[in-house]
Amino acid sequence: MNRLAGRRVSIVEPTAGVTRDRISVTVRLDGRQFELVDTGGLGLVDEVQLKEHVEAQIHVALETADLVLFVVDGKEGRVPSDDMVAQKLRTTGRKVVLVVNKVESYYDEIGSSEWLRLGFGDPQVISAKEGLGIHDLLERVAAELPEVRSDVGEDESDDVLRFAIVGKRNSGKSTMLNRLAAEERVIVSEIPGTTRDAVDVEFEHRGRKLLAIDTAGVRKKKSVEHAIEIFAHSRSTESIRRAHVCVHMFDVREKISQVDKALAAYCVEHHKPVVLVGNKVDLAPKEGRGAFDIEKWDAYIKQQLPGLDHAPVVFLSALDGTNVDGMLELLFELHEQTLRTIPTPQLNEVLQAAKAQLMPSGGNMPKLFYGTQVGTSPVSIVVFVNDPKLFSAQYRRFLEQRFRDAFDCQEVPIKIVFKKRDKVVLNDRG
Repeated sequence: MNRLAGRRVSIVEPTAGVTRDRISVTVRLDGRQFELVDTGGLGLVDEVQLKEHVEAQIHVALETADLVLFVVDGKEGRVPSDDMVAQKLRTTGRKVVLVVNKVESYYDEIGSSEWLRLGFGDPQVISAKEGLGIHDLLERVAAELPEVRSDVGEDESDDVLRFAIVGKRNSGKSTMLNRLAAEERVIVSEIPGTTRDAVDVEFEHRGRKLLAIDTAGVRKKKSVEHAIEIFAHSRSTESIRRAHVCVHMFDVREKISQVDKALAAYCVEHHKPVVLVGNKVDLAPKEGRGAFDIEKWDAYIKQQLPGLDHAPVVFLSALDGTNVDGMLELLFELHEQTLRTIPTPQLNEVLQAAKAQLMPSGGNMPKLFYGTQVGTSPVSIVVFVNDPKLFSAQYRRFLEQRFRDAFDCQEVPIKIVFKKRDKVVLNDRG
């Protein structure tokens, strides 16, 4: 999967049953594109209670595929589970290309002839690890698939709003993704840590395209037990970096955790706009002690996550769909705010007004000269000063809030960089 996609998409780890959900990615070849879907291994489920869910995901993938790549282990050779998979594939009526993987020597290649007995024709011999035979495999896939041309370049996806769904374990991320996809796209289970890979799902809302990225639930670093969870944690942080906007979900029946605070800090560090989503309002107590109170929860969130005091808060139920449409509309609003362009004269008017109101104190005299916008998503501003060391993080936050208020982008981060203004030295000619 990762070799064909040209990047790390699925977790790779020598433990059976690591992949559980359907992981998909678009692959482009010579102006054509196709969707490549990775599934869990048939009969290889590391959690018995999830076996039925994983096999249901495999069934959906097979039913919707135009072509199946049946991957076998050329190093290990033919084993009973290969025959079990072959028998299942024969009943699907789908085109099948047999792919013999881990062929990394002349002797491995000679041994690949034994796979002809499975009855799927000449096998495609590759080494996914080394990259051998991958181009030939791609060409064969393209030849077997229906002719559908694509005029979309790899980097021409700006019309799709990407948002990452993050949060600690069992906050309802997978339930949210399934509601948005209008299908059981990922496994939902009471077993903590069911989702491991980042699952991308593209869909439309009122004629506008979105790409939702579901991520593994995050735990405290000291609780990460093995390599699979380390990879899953890495994928979650990578998903935040890929996203235009982050949806940070938490269960309103539980307190804000250290994991939530760490995720919030990561979003702040990378200047990502965030929608804070209080989920499971349908399950929260309605009366009595511990009853759900929107105003109290709103104040509580802002108090616990001070770095996101500008972020909007939405309370909803991913299970029954309450207020989910409102959250989606908010994603577009936040993305639009990150694309604000600020004329330099107006920017400096606000900067000078802020300077007149407050300047850092200290032994040396801080001087603030002028500023200019240098980028969007996030809105990025360089402020020229006499010495950047004289301007604290607290003063940076003060300026950020002034810019947010002045330019109608109150709910998104603004990135401010203090830069020393170089002196202009005139030569003898003036």
